[in-house]
Amino acid sequence: MLFSLRELVQWLGFATFEIFLHVLALLVFSVLLVLKVDSEGSTLSWWAVFIPFFAADGLSTYFTTIVSVRLFQDGEKRLAVLRLFWILTILSLKFVFEMLLCQKLVEHTRELWFCFVEIGS
Repeated sequence: MLFSLRELVQWLGFATFEIFLHVLALLVFSVLLVLKVDSEGSTLSWWAVFIPFFAADGLSTYFTTIVSVRLFQDGEKRLAVLRLFWILTILSLKFVFEMLLCQKLVEHTRELWFCFVEIGS
């Protein structure tokens, strides 16, 4: 194996449950992606394909909040704040990427931006 579970938990800052949650979301996303791409008359939208990732992000945020509150109550205030800041930063960056990617797939545009604001009109 490339990395042990202990190393992944230490490097990413996620708990084992959160890693399992995101791997499960990746598996369900992969199945939905195959169903979307393989069948021409698919009724699945891109937003529905990305639902497992959005759900995993939400559950992971909820779990992180609970762990941080318990760490704070146990007197580990510094660890609680650092964990909350680190995980929420990673999850918010991941969430924004997923939203922008899904919007890009829905709109079928070739441009690299999503809006153009004309100044001075």
